[in-house]
Amino acid sequence: MQLFYNPRLDNSVSQFVFSPEESHHIIKVLRKKEKDILLITNGKGYLFEAKILNADSKKCRAQITTTTKKHKNMFWFHLVVAPTKSNDRFEWFLEKATEIGVDEITPIICDRSERKTVKHERMEKVLQSAMKQSLQTYLPKLNEAITYEEFINKPNKGLLFIAHCAKGEKLELKRRVAPDKDITILIGPEGDFSKDEIETAYKNGFLSVSLGQNRLRTETAAIVACTTVNMINNG
Repeated sequence: MQLFYNPRLDNSVSQFVFSPEESHHIIKVLRKKEKDILLITNGKGYLFEAKILNADSKKCRAQITTTTKKHKNMFWFHLVVAPTKSNDRFEWFLEKATEIGVDEITPIICDRSERKTVKHERMEKVLQSAMKQSLQTYLPKLNEAITYEEFINKPNKGLLFIAHCAKGEKLELKRRVAPDKDITILIGPEGDFSKDEIETAYKNGFLSVSLGQNRLRTETAAIVACTTVNMINNG
């Protein structure tokens, strides 16, 4: 099954034209013909069935025949993660987190971050591809990268957690998560959060959590957190 993405679609649209790139893929690569049915999502929960009206490899026109709104989780899951030194590793995290299930992602630049900039447009494409590959209809919200200080001073809702390796009392994340509760989790860089960052998180209502006994890479820690939250909510 092939799923396409078109953020401009909504209930008011009856016919539309695919972009030249997607038109070429549909007609030349997938060899679709007139009257064939395609599945499209707008990334906001809607799944559209559309019939090809004009099998043009540059301007493939389709007509929407069926519209379905998919169920949304009762909770909002926000992962706040320091970009890894390797772009490939961070993109791997974005892909897997989308497949598993996440609502919002914010890259944060920390005191010990090895990477200070991220390619937002490239990351958006990774999320879109992962959404389509996993046949989901909700595209995670991707925020622009901001500093740790900027993020921690913003208002945050729900359960607030910070995962770090510093000594101190910590409960396992799976014992902190409650079903159907909004949740925000901070995941630091390879060198971990600084002492000041951890203390600032405490002052802003974040609780320390453990992701297990093993020392994890940033992207692995983020996926463990993602998996834990989804297992508690969907188990």
